[in-house]
Amino acid sequence: MNKKEDRMDSIVALCKRRGFIFQGSEIYGGLAGTWDYGPFGVKLKKNIRNIWFRRFSDNRHDMYEVDAAILMNQKVWQASGHAAGFADPLVECKKCKKRFRADQVEKISAKDDGSGLTGNPTADTGTKSYWKCESCGTSNESNVRQFNMMFQTNVGAIQDDSSISYLRPETAQGMFVNFKNILDTQHPRLPFGMAQIGKAFRNEIAPRDFLFRSREFEQIEIEYFVKPSEWEKSFEYFRSEMKGFMSDVGLSASKVHELEVPEADRAHYSKRTIDFEYDFPFGKKELYGLAYRGDFDLKQHSDFSKVDLSYYDEETKERFIPHVIEPSFGLDRTVLAILCDAYTEDEMGGEKRVYLKLHPSVAPFKVAVFPLLRNKPELIKKAEEIFKTIQTEIPMTDYDDNGNIGKRYRRQDEIGTPLCVTVDFETIEKGNGVTVRDRDSGKQERVAEGELLKYLKRKIS
Repeated sequence: MNKKEDRMDSIVALCKRRGFIFQGSEIYGGLAGTWDYGPFGVKLKKNIRNIWFRRFSDNRHDMYEVDAAILMNQKVWQASGHAAGFADPLVECKKCKKRFRADQVEKISAKDDGSGLTGNPTADTGTKSYWKCESCGTSNESNVRQFNMMFQTNVGAIQDDSSISYLRPETAQGMFVNFKNILDTQHPRLPFGMAQIGKAFRNEIAPRDFLFRSREFEQIEIEYFVKPSEWEKSFEYFRSEMKGFMSDVGLSASKVHELEVPEADRAHYSKRTIDFEYDFPFGKKELYGLAYRGDFDLKQHSDFSKVDLSYYDEETKERFIPHVIEPSFGLDRTVLAILCDAYTEDEMGGEKRVYLKLHPSVAPFKVAVFPLLRNKPELIKKAEEIFKTIQTEIPMTDYDDNGNIGKRYRRQDEIGTPLCVTVDFETIEKGNGVTVRDRDSGKQERVAEGELLKYLKRKIS
């Protein structure tokens, strides 16, 4: 196992140990590609959502939030092209019968394995693929076939072709099919956007890398509708805003890279796409995407539904189908990137220490308050009093009296709490304030009780 794998294993272990993320259905052996968020994971995720909404919706007048249904009429997915073409290349091991994505298996040739296989490895549909099974090591020669990743279900008591529906594989289509509803009820002027955070589902052939590739996940997406001639201005604007959001949540700029997606790799409707990639321990992988989708989606839904989805411009007296800029974020991938970015190992007091160097904006708790000893009523009373005072101004404050003071510091370090406030005997007997410990340096500073709130706010702002 290499250092990068060790680091990823350590992050997964910390998430389990401290109640951030658990394997789905764990007591029954788990279900691959599913993850459950524990108390601190929920808080971390909520903080990310709130930051996103503040930047992209709450502080704007041109954004309209929706929360579309997960189940939609199957015609939505026929119009969007998902029903026919939302697929990954699949191969199956001839010996153990396990299945893998063809673009993720180890490609081999005759000279590598001595099996007599010839030809060049490829993941193209209908061509031969020469590869080694990562499960049993068997060398394989098999045709690649396409596997549709949508989860299919039936709606209602009668199961036939007309009752078919799908768990949505993306949240975008829920906004496109509500475009007319927003026009009719909100009467927006171009440019304007629709924003949504919601669950999406993909029947991944081989889910892997913790939260990165899973079968159930949350997407954060905007569909921003513009005049065809103005798409470049909006594209560059959201390019900058996405960078701003990454800074808001504390991602290291040095670990984020922009990839201008070449035409051959873009979706057929896209005239320009940028992927924002992050340096995960398992490699540089896509974190977010920014795409210019043209008028493809609204045209498709207009054609299939026979409902006019055009926009009438009162100023120019023109009617046209707006074009779309789509900033797309993965919420779970954001959680993973933040955890990978924040995970830190150092030495303190001669002992190895692990802590999450979380940006205060996303930390589950901003401040923790301790009594120095848990069996001294006078310390507990004062600590609870200070805790209540802080909590009124800084809602995400924790009260912790579990175990000795050293264990509490280590626990709060691993949770990622930036500041710990300790009430000790000097607080009680001399009125000499409290100690405030900094997570990253471990240094402690004496702060007068009357200055405490101002001090804490300055530190976490």
